[in-house]
Amino acid sequence: MGLMPSREHVSLRFSMDKTPSFTVAIVGATGAVGQELLQLLHERRFPIASLRLFASARSVGKVLDYEGRKYTVEEAKPGVFGDIDVAFFATEGAITKALAPDAVKAGCLVIDKSSAYRMDPEVPLVIPEINPEGLKKHKGIIANPNCSTAVALMALWPLHQAFGLKRYIAATYQSVSGTGADAVDELEAQVQAYAKGEALTNTVYPYQIAFNVIPQVDSFGPNGYTGEETKMMLESRRIMGLPNLKVSTTTVRVPVVRAHSIAINAEFERPVSVEVARAAIAAFAGAQLVDDPTKQSYPTPLAFSRQVKCGVGRIRLDTALDNGLALWVSGDNLWKGAALNALQNAELMAREGWLRPKAALAGV
Repeated sequence: MGLMPSREHVSLRFSMDKTPSFTVAIVGATGAVGQELLQLLHERRFPIASLRLFASARSVGKVLDYEGRKYTVEEAKPGVFGDIDVAFFATEGAITKALAPDAVKAGCLVIDKSSAYRMDPEVPLVIPEINPEGLKKHKGIIANPNCSTAVALMALWPLHQAFGLKRYIAATYQSVSGTGADAVDELEAQVQAYAKGEALTNTVYPYQIAFNVIPQVDSFGPNGYTGEETKMMLESRRIMGLPNLKVSTTTVRVPVVRAHSIAINAEFERPVSVEVARAAIAAFAGAQLVDDPTKQSYPTPLAFSRQVKCGVGRIRLDTALDNGLALWVSGDNLWKGAALNALQNAELMAREGWLRPKAALAGV
């Protein structure tokens, strides 16, 4: 994956030194999000007493490195969660549905990146900067939001607090890593083929992705919206506690390797100002203000790959909406949109004492 951004864009964390240590598992450890979780667990110094890595049967026996130790990948199947405190599920929804109930029955906390439980009223859907109270109400499973939803709300939540969000319209610019490693390989192969004057082929996407954009992420529903577009609407409402929020999005795949960007036009209940909006973004834990038109300063996906915060800029008064703002946000789909948000939920729970090792509980 030669087109992947380098690891020089790294920003890290709060200390976990005073929390207990946990037995941790990653289900889907060999996939893109699982690999990011491994790196983040190390870089953010999550307190791990022991680590187990799971994947599908075809990956069993692979050896992965963590902090200089070799770990052999085991098969993800019922019955393996007995000694595990927290399991990060970085898998397809069908696998989560098949295995998460067994993990919960074994007393393991499941933090899931798939869409399997996002709209289940019994399962909290949590972005810790927005609705951390949901972490105290779980019944064994915590859901992670869709990657585009997570990035968009890092801009919209502080603006909602300042002005009261009424509706938003968005167009996404989603990187190919959101589809998976095969999509990254396909983009790179197409770029190389183009440079050599060879024919470009596509198998992952219905059209060539190199030098192109594809206005379809996920499959189409009967109303003409894709699953990704519907997720952004429903998940935004649930996470922000705004059940009547009006949302219309167009999700687009672009030839960018990593990090999603979103153009947002938002209408608010109260009068808006660019100065107050910038101040709200700058003060928010999940966002970094990058907004100086005089210096051509604004977020880009390259700049916000492997960054903890999402970049927000191009903030201006919307010329078509009452009390409206137009803005741009870029954020790492594999970090805040997946692995990082999951880990941040676990970190907060550990720090606040909402997550305790089974061994400690056994002695109570």
